[in-house]
Amino acid sequence: MNDAGGRTGVLGPGAGGSATGDGLHRRRRRRWLRWTAAGAATMLLGGVAVGWAAYRKLDGNITSDTTAADELARYERERPTALVRDAQNILMIGSDSRSGNENGRYGRDSGTERSDTTILLHLAADRRSATAVSLPRDLMVDVPGCRRPDGTRSEPTFTMFNYAFQAGGSACTIRTVEKMTDIRIDHHVVVDFSGFKEMVDAVDGVEVCVDAPIRDKAAKLRLPAGRVKLDGEQALGYVRARKTLGDGSDTERMDRQQRFLAALAAKVRSNGVLLNPVKLYPVLDAATSSLTTDPGLASLRGLYDLVRGMRGIPMERVQFLTVPRKSYAHDANRDELLEPAAHRLFARLRSDAPVAVARELPEGGPEGHAHGLSDGSSLTPDPMPTFRGRTAAEGACE
Repeated sequence: MNDAGGRTGVLGPGAGGSATGDGLHRRRRRRWLRWTAAGAATMLLGGVAVGWAAYRKLDGNITSDTTAADELARYERERPTALVRDAQNILMIGSDSRSGNENGRYGRDSGTERSDTTILLHLAADRRSATAVSLPRDLMVDVPGCRRPDGTRSEPTFTMFNYAFQAGGSACTIRTVEKMTDIRIDHHVVVDFSGFKEMVDAVDGVEVCVDAPIRDKAAKLRLPAGRVKLDGEQALGYVRARKTLGDGSDTERMDRQQRFLAALAAKVRSNGVLLNPVKLYPVLDAATSSLTTDPGLASLRGLYDLVRGMRGIPMERVQFLTVPRKSYAHDANRDELLEPAAHRLFARLRSDAPVAVARELPEGGPEGHAHGLSDGSSLTPDPMPTFRGRTAAEGACE
């Protein structure tokens, strides 16, 4: 409909303010932009909500060991002083507890637990090296009087190292290690059988080399010879088996554990896990669900800060060794520290001084020896001593 001046009426073909319909197009474009922005905002908020929910879940997975923290606070005056700022000493404890549905598969729950594997991990202050020292469970040590789970206190005793965890949990183990080494333990982590399996499965298994077929009923392990990728269940049997593998000694078992941990570390680094959220989440979920840590590490942020500091360490600077020891004089089935090598190792770690490791030491060369080395009374003995061990760069098949 046209008016007297020939202008287009409101219901004519030019609705929208122009004969070409540009106004209508502009309105539609504005509506489309508004809906797109709203959709993007919704997706963003949804992503934030999912991310926050995932963070809260992972953060809530970790169990804080407040009991140990309270017990250690009672003995603060007798604990060693940290000598080097930013250096970190972390005690990693593998519990042999059979409590719980999953752990009960590996034996009867007697109501007690001992440390199956204990590793003292030293992170250099500059985060350019890491040294993991295995502490034999049969090592004869002085265990202090500790608070038992029922509230009573044990008497100080000279006995096997793994008794400390049974007597007073992680706090008693930490105090025992600190008395033995004079090294301040900054953090501790306890992981059980089930948690170990889940972490291996989360990285889709770890490859190892098996010299001969394995048939170990006690460890529930059957493996062919050659290169084998172990799932979580197989990996647990592999690191726990003792009597049917190698020479049947705990020395052989600890060496196998160190090779496996080196392979696990290499798998995480080479598989891009740390930089891939899709791969990282199941690893974090498995790890955090199985951990009991001191309050300082009992959060995703605390663990992240720790792992972030380790990401740049070259694999050849990640070292594994067992504390120097020999057969106990009164029982060949037990161990005792080999001196002065053990003293030298502890002095180096305490002062954040580097150590070297080698698969084989020179013929006749004592462990921890270096030409011109002091008697260990100095906090920074020099030159660098060498201990029997391996690096993560060597892999499990070397």
